[in-house]
Amino acid sequence: MNRDQVRQLLAQYQPESYAADEPGRRAAVLMLLYERSEGIHIVFQKRTETVDDHKGQVSLPGGSMDPEDDSLASTALRETFEEIGVQPVDVELLGQLDELRTSTNYRITPFVGWLKRYPYEWRFSEHEVAYLMEVPLHYLMDPQTMIPDRRIMNGKTYAFPSYQFGDDLIWGATARMVANFLDICAAIPY
Repeated sequence: MNRDQVRQLLAQYQPESYAADEPGRRAAVLMLLYERSEGIHIVFQKRTETVDDHKGQVSLPGGSMDPEDDSLASTALRETFEEIGVQPVDVELLGQLDELRTSTNYRITPFVGWLKRYPYEWRFSEHEVAYLMEVPLHYLMDPQTMIPDRRIMNGKTYAFPSYQFGDDLIWGATARMVANFLDICAAIPY
């Protein structure tokens, strides 16, 4: 799998989105891909315990849309720079995934981007980011790595996708974004 194949699949994909007047705080994240000698990787971040929302969770760089952001893509790029130090000019946007809601009333639009150069000099916000995780895409594509994350909501038990990576669990909205991306990429032999 390579950047051009991912770009082509995302260009053909019609992401689901909510109605414009649907309630919820607008936010955007960036699933940042890059090539290493052992293949494509995705950067995730472990959030600190000092942030307002989603303390200690694994996430993609991103956050709430600010009034000065001219688009949700701009929000994703700005937040990625603020959180992990990646300059927007160093990212090629490849496409968009399905918009989703969180239990904390966010409407998140995920974008997929390609880091134009690697290695990169990560510079992350100590207030927001405890550490970065560079996860091989082939690891996430292995069905053995997906484990059910069982949650009880309104008295019913639900199983959501999650991914164990070392001591960290990629779960919740972030895991749903990963599953959405992997479903799109399933058409490409890896």
